[in-house]
Amino acid sequence: MIASPDRTPLPREFFDRPVLEVAPDLLGRLVVRATPDGPITLRLTEVEAYDGPNDPGSHAYRGRTARNGVMFGPPGHVYVYFTYGMWFCMNLVCGPENRASGVLLRAGEIVEGAELARTRRLSARNDKELAKGPARLATALDVDRSLDGTDACASGDTPLRVLAGTVVPADQVRNGPRTGVPGDGAVHPWRFWVADDPTVSLYRAHAPKRRRS
Repeated sequence: MIASPDRTPLPREFFDRPVLEVAPDLLGRLVVRATPDGPITLRLTEVEAYDGPNDPGSHAYRGRTARNGVMFGPPGHVYVYFTYGMWFCMNLVCGPENRASGVLLRAGEIVEGAELARTRRLSARNDKELAKGPARLATALDVDRSLDGTDACASGDTPLRVLAGTVVPADQVRNGPRTGVPGDGAVHPWRFWVADDPTVSLYRAHAPKRRRS
């Protein structure tokens, strides 16, 4: 008999660790998004770590800005950014305050509230594709910049929280280079995913734009 996932909220201490410890440990955890239409729960199957000042791929590599301020702490908060002029992506801040590290939530399985997620992801061919990729994940969970700075560890009513879920055994965790990261940041094998899970996104290396001749 398969045990039910643990629905205990993760404490702030969980996130107050080095990003390369937190990232793989997030696999199998549950992200619960409270919406006006009801809750949507996602089981995380793929994440990427970004290590602030030590990581050219991080939004915080060159220091604090109005856009990335949430990344500088405290841990356990949500950092949301807008990309390509059309999509939102969601991260969980971790590590000590002012360290500016975070974990990008790349993919997951919608385990509750799939009917709501489908209304936001009309192009998904099946439920495995509802949150298969960071922009799709944010869209399925109705995440936008209004959630930037949300405390996922807060007690009481909160629009988003992370629950303990079911820890993924170490022998089922894989890692490799991050998707679409350019330059020196491309070499870090800081993408983590659940082996053979159908909701994990496809890997794509960074493809620099070619100038028109």
